[in-house]
Amino acid sequence: MICFDLYAASQAFTRVYKPLLAPLGLTYPQYLVMLNLWSDAPLSVGEIGRRVSLESNTLTPLIKRLQEAGWVTRTRDPEDERRVVVALTDPGKALEAQAAHVPGCILEATGMPPTEIEALQGTLRGLTRRMLDAAGSK
Repeated sequence: MICFDLYAASQAFTRVYKPLLAPLGLTYPQYLVMLNLWSDAPLSVGEIGRRVSLESNTLTPLIKRLQEAGWVTRTRDPEDERRVVVALTDPGKALEAQAAHVPGCILEATGMPPTEIEALQGTLRGLTRRMLDAAGSK
């Protein structure tokens, strides 16, 4: 079944990421959040959740730990008090340079050329979209 192969691949990726991220003080889910912030901060908690496919009950404590580490701030949106906006601090911005080697290490670990990776990503994104449609989610 394809679900087993996808799960095993996900677990293998996490094992490769772990020693790369540990010296930075990041877990894999925290790294995903930081990647989004490095490319597009500030972001609301809701937008981060949509981008990394995490619910707010999982995301909120994760972001709180990033704040405790001094990498992000959380503030209420003055135009909508229900929204929490996450922004990078200067140390959080500096962490990006320390993590710059991670994507290259992951690419090397796959043993695949970038063109194959891009094709696989397209296939997986299409599969994800179709599965979410079948599940009645967006």
